[in-house]
Amino acid sequence: MRVLLVEPPKEVWFVMGEYLPPPFGLLELGAYLEKHVEDVEVTVLDCQAERVDWQGLEKRIAELEPDVVASSGFATCNAYTAVRTLETAKKVNPNILTVTGGQHFTALAEESLREYPEIDVIVRGEGEVTFAELVKAFRNRKPFSEVAGISFRHKGKIYRNDDRAFIKDLDSLPFPAYHLVEHLARRYHFRMMAGSKRYAIIEGSRGCPHRCVFCSQWIHWRGEWRRKTAKRIADEIEFLFNEYGMEFFWLTDDNFGLGKLAEELCDEIIRRDLGERIMWFMQARCDDVAKNSKLLPKLRKAGNYWILLGVESPNKRALEAFKKGITPEDARKAVKLLKQNDIFAQTTLIIGERSDSHKSISQLRTFVNDLDPDLAIFMILTPFPGTILYKEALKNGWIEDFNWANYDMVHAVMPTEHLSREEVQEELYKCYRSFYGSLPRRLKGLFSKNKLKRKTYRYLASQAVLQGFRKALSWRKKQK
Repeated sequence: MRVLLVEPPKEVWFVMGEYLPPPFGLLELGAYLEKHVEDVEVTVLDCQAERVDWQGLEKRIAELEPDVVASSGFATCNAYTAVRTLETAKKVNPNILTVTGGQHFTALAEESLREYPEIDVIVRGEGEVTFAELVKAFRNRKPFSEVAGISFRHKGKIYRNDDRAFIKDLDSLPFPAYHLVEHLARRYHFRMMAGSKRYAIIEGSRGCPHRCVFCSQWIHWRGEWRRKTAKRIADEIEFLFNEYGMEFFWLTDDNFGLGKLAEELCDEIIRRDLGERIMWFMQARCDDVAKNSKLLPKLRKAGNYWILLGVESPNKRALEAFKKGITPEDARKAVKLLKQNDIFAQTTLIIGERSDSHKSISQLRTFVNDLDPDLAIFMILTPFPGTILYKEALKNGWIEDFNWANYDMVHAVMPTEHLSREEVQEELYKCYRSFYGSLPRRLKGLFSKNKLKRKTYRYLASQAVLQGFRKALSWRKKQK
């Protein structure tokens, strides 16, 4: 049984700069298949890293002759690339079983099966066990009705099986199958932050207990949060460092937190003498940073140089509408504390909330310039399928653009009460111009004592970020 896992040809999200991450989700699936399914040959084809275009993908599928082809729709803006991948597989051989999953297709499983005949099966939610059982059923010619966690098409009808229970012990999962892309290890990079360092993604937990209306994560994970042990996370970091020379790690959790688990992880990393040899990045809530300030020196000692904070807005009413559970004061405290501990403070800000106007977005720009994080990412509020926001926007008829390629938080798909989509779009550019167009900020960044900030601002200067942003907007508009 040959299984081909495909990372399709696609455009990288502009805001991340030169950024080519390993196909982490596919590596997780591949590792689980190799461990739990007998007589399976797993191949990961990373079209981005191997510089394979659509014509090349068709040729590779024909050469590999897979029985199953799977491609993920993790991000809504990449849903079409997953569909095109499966369409290409069917073109090569109509008998190939085509599978997709991820947050987008989990939220729109039955709708997607109706709309895209090239999709045979959608794996909903957590993928490892479900996909392995699906492959076994296909190989043994068993009915798919016995596989929990999937939606599928059979003889022209669409079926939805019961949800699958989540994996209880995440430590039991094998390390992601980096050996399947070992020949590409040097190509995975995050130029803006990591420079030439080899780069890997680490998962410490799954899910999030919070209920932000714009976030699809807690919906995808059904409101549950599960964690790996600190030892298991550190084991994986140490293995990747020793085996593949990985030095820069993105702890990709949506809510890793800065409590007991974070401290235990720091202790493990320090005990293994890795803190001075690696760098790692994580996301955290502003209130979490503010409450756990005593942990920050240990984080820094353990190699954490960079934390991303979801600030979102200076407007308390907007934060309440988002159900963020934080205040602007939490953001001020968090940024200040990170800077005091020489940890790079990156923030995300959201415009395009329903009540937003030119005035309110101008106030946001003033706030973030005063907040003075090391880096700021401005995004447009986007109603991702499955979220509370999506359901509300559908109900009220706010959405004007259903082209999933534009659901990238850089392009407005709905207006506000006071601004058209085009005006929201222009306000986003003004936010970037206001923050990164500041000469004092650029000079301060270029000569910062913090080596990560210094490297980042030199990268931004070399890449002409504002011109690139304009180009990215123009490119996406042509896809409509």
